[in-house]
Amino acid sequence: MIIDWLEQTEIDVPPENDWLSPNELDRLATLRIPKRRADWRLGRWTAKRAVASFLALPGDRPALANIEIRPAPSGAPEVFLHDQPASVAISLSHSSGVALCAVAAPGLSFGCDLEKIESRDDAFIADYFTPEEKSLIARSAIADRPLLLTLLWSAKESALKAMHAGLRLPTTSVSAQLGESWPRPKGKCPHNSMFNSTEEWLPMGARYSADQMFTGYWCTKGNLVRTVVSDVPQFTLHQLVETLLATSFGPRVLAPHP
Repeated sequence: MIIDWLEQTEIDVPPENDWLSPNELDRLATLRIPKRRADWRLGRWTAKRAVASFLALPGDRPALANIEIRPAPSGAPEVFLHDQPASVAISLSHSSGVALCAVAAPGLSFGCDLEKIESRDDAFIADYFTPEEKSLIARSAIADRPLLLTLLWSAKESALKAMHAGLRLPTTSVSAQLGESWPRPKGKCPHNSMFNSTEEWLPMGARYSADQMFTGYWCTKGNLVRTVVSDVPQFTLHQLVETLLATSFGPRVLAPHP
């Protein structure tokens, strides 16, 4: 099983709106706060570019207008092509002017999340983390805690998205499983050379309180943590790398889950 992913930043998003569908243009018109508008456009642009690559569709702006991202009743994003459900599933996240979209074939439960690394107070830890996670936090160096807390939170978010639950379920119902990937090993990740990526991805997982298990990866770049999880015991991550041509993406380089 393969999960593709693509990241875009605010500077990648064109100022024009000709790549949005009529329904999306209507939605954009209701967003009055500039940051909300910018985040929404960034998420839609990233998702459309990822879907176009996955489905081998043209990636120019007029063609992207035929791809529409709609919220399902659960709140999860769904993809429509020419107003019909498309044969693709996505998970979407954005933070600090960066968006991440994970893409896979329908029927696979997966989720992705992107979080800014920052400090959290003791009340946040007490309210949102499981006893296992609190024990790991207590054993970790103070200097490492902003990264660790962000990583644990992101892993929970990805798992809740994979269940199409979001924050309707308590975050304490999911326990992140970092294993040997924390503390983060020194030097390069042993699997890094097999990714078409500059990031160092490390294995991780998450357990739902009803004994549903998720496996996945996490990595950091700049001040952001990224996580991708799935309920499939083994899957492959593949980064979609754009070239200068709007309709072309880079070659597929695969990395099997350990």
